[in-house]
Amino acid sequence: MTETRSPTPRDAFELLLAGNQRFVAGTPEHPNQDATRRGEIAPSQQPFAVLFGCSDSRLAAEIIFDRGLGDLFVVRTAGHVMGTEVLGSIEFGVEVLGCPLVVVLGHDSCGAVGAACAALEDGQTPGGFIRDVVERVTPSVLAARAAGRMQPEEVLDEHVRHTVDLLLDRSRVLAEKVTGGQAAVVGLRYRLADGGAQLVASRGLDAAVSATS
Repeated sequence: MTETRSPTPRDAFELLLAGNQRFVAGTPEHPNQDATRRGEIAPSQQPFAVLFGCSDSRLAAEIIFDRGLGDLFVVRTAGHVMGTEVLGSIEFGVEVLGCPLVVVLGHDSCGAVGAACAALEDGQTPGGFIRDVVERVTPSVLAARAAGRMQPEEVLDEHVRHTVDLLLDRSRVLAEKVTGGQAAVVGLRYRLADGGAQLVASRGLDAAVSATS
């Protein structure tokens, strides 16, 4: 990525999609992964997107979007559930580092979503702090069911949309950036089998552009 100007939210989104399309096609370029890049960004970082995704080991952001060092500011939790630390990290990426794009990345076969669905079915929730993760996903599952969206993919999409809306509801910094046209928040669903990412939610992007379908 040439740093001649700050990317717009759409620039950043299209750059991210292009990398995912290369990954899906099996033609990655592995940009910004050499010693030269390492030296260039040692003094400071200028990522073009904040990636808030699930901690799942199959969801390595720089790999699935074919990016490299200094490109993505990554925040990950199980089920992409958020607390104050997550909100602060995302705000840092947008406010301090100047990222014009925030991406919420969910995926199929998500353990946290599956556990929340199971807990509603049998009334049993995991112990320890895993319970907290499951409880934070539960509102998304309930909303999906209330809308008659019962398929796993539909439940996941609801959780991604819910997370996008929650970010904007809870973060005044992010909401103001989006309202002012300085940033956008999008939600993507990643498919583990083929590696494609599909747009399911968009806030502040001038027009929806679907990722690899």
